[in-house]
Amino acid sequence: MSPDTIHSGQPEAPAFDRRMLEALVCPRTQTTLEYDADSQELISRAANLAFPIRNGIPVMLVDEARVLD
Repeated sequence: MSPDTIHSGQPEAPAFDRRMLEALVCPRTQTTLEYDADSQELISRAANLAFPIRNGIPVMLVDEARVLD
């Protein structure tokens, strides 16, 4: 396993590669994202949204994002 790869703690889920964070931005605000390993989401503080990571793949659709509390 690469040191840049993080597992969610769920053995059946593929790992999310942190190097993707360098290329991904929030589709609404074009700002950087934070990775939340516990919830398997990419967080956009500027948009107040959390984008899910499913099977190791970030779903960068605003319609699929969760509004942060």
